Amino acid sequence: MTTAWGLYGQSLYDLAVEEKADEQIMEELEAVRGILAQNPDYVTLLSEPSVPVKTRTQLLDEAFGGQIHPYLLNFLKILVEKAMLRGFSTCCSAYRKSYNRDHGISEATVVSAVPLSDEQAKALLTKLEKISGKKVLLSRKVDAKVLGGLRVELDGKLFDGTVGGRLDELRRRVTETVL
Repeated sequence: MTTAWGLYGQSLYDLAVEEKADEQIMEELEAVRGILAQNPDYVTLLSEPSVPVKTRTQLLDEAFGGQIHPYLLNFLKILVEKAMLRGFSTCCSAYRKSYNRDHGISEATVVSAVPLSDEQAKALLTKLEKISGKKVLLSRKVDAKVLGGLRVELDGKLFDGTVGGRLDELRRRVTETVL
């Protein structure tokens, strides 16, 4: 990520590692990200140029002061001062990418036609951790278009064992066949 937001996220991560607070800030980043996503009007208020910067940073102090790491609070204030708060999610993604890399964590997304049971998800998670050799954070999605089977994305690789994927491959082969 070479965007300004990505660089800001990486800078926060570098500082957090230096201060041995990377895990705490990672957890708090995700919590703040969720709060801001649920309250878009608050983000709009914090981004409103007609509201003085001092007032906007005071709003952050009131909302998060004493509840999150001071580095994260100051980071939010910098984003508000620089009119960059709308890119907070990108900052979080850059931070998470570096955190995952340094802690041997992979993220995987599984798509199925019907929701996976907890047992199925646990078995899949075990298999993915064995394949990757890393701890895997698994997110689940449901998409009826897959018809059956699973589509898994892990470390940028796609494993498509869906009925829909197989039908698409069959269509491709049939159209390539010269009669």
